[in-house]
Amino acid sequence: MKNFDEEIARKGTELPLVEDFYSLQGEGYHTGKAAYFIRIGGCDIGCRWCDSKMSWNPNIHPLVSIDKIVASALTTAANAVVVTGGEPSLFNLKPLTDKLKTHHIETFIETAGVKPLTGQWDWICLSPKKQSPPVDELYERADELKVIIYDDDDFHWAEEAANKVNKKCKLYLQSEWSRYQKNIPAIVDYVKTYPKWSVSLQSHKFMHIP
Repeated sequence: MKNFDEEIARKGTELPLVEDFYSLQGEGYHTGKAAYFIRIGGCDIGCRWCDSKMSWNPNIHPLVSIDKIVASALTTAANAVVVTGGEPSLFNLKPLTDKLKTHHIETFIETAGVKPLTGQWDWICLSPKKQSPPVDELYERADELKVIIYDDDDFHWAEEAANKVNKKCKLYLQSEWSRYQKNIPAIVDYVKTYPKWSVSLQSHKFMHIP
């Protein structure tokens, strides 16, 4: 198996593929909609509560051509693709999104925005992390801001981020999954106090689907 390196990330014609599958969007604005998911390996943010730690090291995942990835997506009825990670902003995603667009597929991304974003995107979900904040341009481009609440300090971080996004950006608070029972009362109270926010639930986990 070829090892991932910066040249591969720059070219974007192959990606370290953790998994790809057809399912329903479980979180945020597009909850409940069918989509094809592409999870890319590689992330150096290191959130302690991350539920996709297997994606951090890109070298343990096979490099797969974007032609093969797109071909797999086309075997489904999906009219939208969600690119996630890991941290997908580490890669040149223009070749991937260009190929998807030739098939009239909508392109969505979920990113912490640690680097400038490449590619054509119909929807950008920005999920910023305190220990590795987004580049400034991602705040302005975001269609959706989704802040993960682990403890009460994260509400302050959420407000900092909300003050930087554009006025049309949808605002969501989502509990870290392992602390859902503990956090959800505080999140509900917060949204009732500050109704510019909405609650995002990881509905796919409640439905027991990928």
